[in-house]
Amino acid sequence: MIAINRQGRVVLRGLCAMVLLLTGACASLMSDMDPPTVSVDNVRSLPARDSGPRFEITLRVANPNKQALDIVGISYTIDILDRELVSGVTNEVPRIEPYAEETVKLEAGINLFEMLRLLAELGQKQGDTLDYRFAAKIDFKGLLPTQRVEERGSLSLN
Repeated sequence: MIAINRQGRVVLRGLCAMVLLLTGACASLMSDMDPPTVSVDNVRSLPARDSGPRFEITLRVANPNKQALDIVGISYTIDILDRELVSGVTNEVPRIEPYAEETVKLEAGINLFEMLRLLAELGQKQGDTLDYRFAAKIDFKGLLPTQRVEERGSLSLN
């Protein structure tokens, strides 16, 4: 059995109150946070290296919030027909001021095996569209949780 004197109980109550206050503050901070908008601005081919074809992808990141975004890093994938073809990461992200946008460049590579599987599948596929998915994971400095942004659609082959 643990015995706590009056002074210890006061300290314990104070710590509990502080934890509850911080938890409430974090919850209210996160509930007001809208996810950033991420779109592809440009894709440029880079010289091939040992790992195969590489691309420089320029993303446009818009901050629809009243607070600036300090981003630690972004990872990005492009899927076609549920095959992850392109992926990349960067930790060189500028601070994005409230209601502003910035461009972020990242280097991405192609998954050659998935590309070959996709090409084989396209030879057998009947249809005029390709389904795609862009997905970005954004990690923030501080207490903000990781945000995931996704866009899905179809590309017409005609």
